Amino acid sequence: MKKRLPSLLLFPLLALAGSAHADSSSVTVYGVIDLSLVRTSKVGPTNGQRLSLDSGDAMASRIGVRGKEALGGAWSALFQLETGLGADDGAMATPGVLFDRKSVVGLSGPAGTFTLGRQTDYLEEIGQRYTSFQIFGGGGVRAAHFNSLDRLTGARTNNALRWDWTSHAGLVTSLFYGMGEVAGSNTAGQAFGAGANYSNGPFGIGAAYYQSRLAADSATASAGQTELRTFTLGSSYQAGPAKLFLAWSQTRRPLQAALTDTGLVAITSATRANVFDAGVDYALDGKLHVLASVIHDRADLARSGAGATLARTTQWNLGLDYFLSARTDLYAMWSLQKAGDTLNPGVISAAYSAAPADDSSQNVLRMGLRHRF
Repeated sequence: MKKRLPSLLLFPLLALAGSAHADSSSVTVYGVIDLSLVRTSKVGPTNGQRLSLDSGDAMASRIGVRGKEALGGAWSALFQLETGLGADDGAMATPGVLFDRKSVVGLSGPAGTFTLGRQTDYLEEIGQRYTSFQIFGGGGVRAAHFNSLDRLTGARTNNALRWDWTSHAGLVTSLFYGMGEVAGSNTAGQAFGAGANYSNGPFGIGAAYYQSRLAADSATASAGQTELRTFTLGSSYQAGPAKLFLAWSQTRRPLQAALTDTGLVAITSATRANVFDAGVDYALDGKLHVLASVIHDRADLARSGAGATLARTTQWNLGLDYFLSARTDLYAMWSLQKAGDTLNPGVISAAYSAAPADDSSQNVLRMGLRHRF
């Protein structure tokens, strides 16, 4: 792996890499640079066309360092620090948070892997295996997945503990706990989750659950009340050159207040959403893949007066991915997002960041280059 990077910010990390002892420990610098030319139709407030050079629409641009030290007795110490970046402008993905994607230290051994710090729960692994996230990228499907409130495209929790264990029979289990760290309350800000996955040859199936509680009192709710529950079940099957996948997620937001607005609202105002995601990754040969998927979101809106109570979006995705090497690929991806009885959340990045001003359909064409190191 390459370990020479033109960034003063990473100098301490590279110093760690240079001091690692080959006989008992290893440190690796890694990353992804993903840039694409994007044409987006109907971007509000005028629903005009937008041309842009985007970072991370197919795979979040990032840089990280991970290390492992043998402790003896089949046990190892490990760490991982990873930050997201905007490859188009060099900015931090999350201003003010250096290692926004991951910051963990842990132990790994016969009893599994235990990590502490800022990290994702097992729902991200389910998303990477069984949803459009794996082939069209989180930035291109996040809005269609209830703005990632189902956590399948990667959502982080601070002050978290995670345990993962893999059996020899293909079963993986995971437990997750996020500490609220609120004085005088054991439940305020608390989060917990669990997940499992089973793989056997061409077949795989997995599920995960996550729940979080309110960290502070609001005008309508008290700290410690459950604010989010989300569950996903997914599966895939490798049929020759074609990987078929299917997933269903349900997200509930118990504290979402009834809407007083009678017109079109954001789908993220819903109290519950069911998301269905199905697709295929077909390898024409060792280099060229044909990609296709559809994502359908049905969300319940609580209203105090008149107005639609069921919001719907459907996103169609088609793509070609050509691998120049094992680490570099060129891709072209087209997406169409349609909305019913809700504002169209748009296709790219976070919901409503580049969306129509109303419920108009949106077309997005991406042509990009991605390099992993």
